[in-house]
Amino acid sequence: MQSQKNYKRVVIKIGSSLFATQNSRLDMGLVNSIAGQICGLIKEGKEVVIVSSGAIALGMSILKLANRPKELAYLQAAAAIGQHELMHVYKSALKKYKLNCAQLLLTWDDFLGIRYANAKHTLDTLLKLKCVPIINENDTVATEEIKFGDNDRLSALVSILVGADLLIILSDVEGLLDKNKKVIRRVDKITGEIKSLACPTNKKTCVGGMATKIEAARIAVEGKVPCVIANGRKQRVIGQLANNPFCQGTIFLPK
Repeated sequence: MQSQKNYKRVVIKIGSSLFATQNSRLDMGLVNSIAGQICGLIKEGKEVVIVSSGAIALGMSILKLANRPKELAYLQAAAAIGQHELMHVYKSALKKYKLNCAQLLLTWDDFLGIRYANAKHTLDTLLKLKCVPIINENDTVATEEIKFGDNDRLSALVSILVGADLLIILSDVEGLLDKNKKVIRRVDKITGEIKSLACPTNKKTCVGGMATKIEAARIAVEGKVPCVIANGRKQRVIGQLANNPFCQGTIFLPK
């Protein structure tokens, strides 16, 4: 049974929508909860890689910007200001559990040739050292990412890069909803009908929405990595999914 499989190496994508409270302030309670759940997984013998959005959102908060900038230079500036704040948030939260973290900023070029092998060796070594890699798109140079996508697809590529047993994409949604607004628990094949269920996002701090999550799931399952989309605000969601990804959200299964 797949639900009884040992999902040892897990990639977790955390969306920027999870970082902000209703008044757009950083939700440190949730960040601390995520850190605690990661600690629990590592104590179980699992290896965890985080792909985290949030640099632009945190930069916007520091700059007191109400809406996501449309000009590329302002987006890059917000990312540059917010990235070190993002790492400070993770470092502070993980330190409480005596865990170290490391920053990796990647672009699509890093998934080609010798740079691919170098990134893989670095990540494998960090995991051996029981360090938590925190990966983000290098927003200050990766202009296509800022304009057209987000970290969903990056998380899928990372899951294949590290040979993950599972990709968990956390957002503020319960999963993929059908036309009756009920969560679809299992997707064995990503069809045109499945893709048609994605609705565009209207959030102020992020881009992409369900469409990029479905695309990420497609990339992951083609690389033989199961992918689950779930609500990151639910209690103990990471620990539950890492041991049984069928328990909630929507799981996309490899062929």
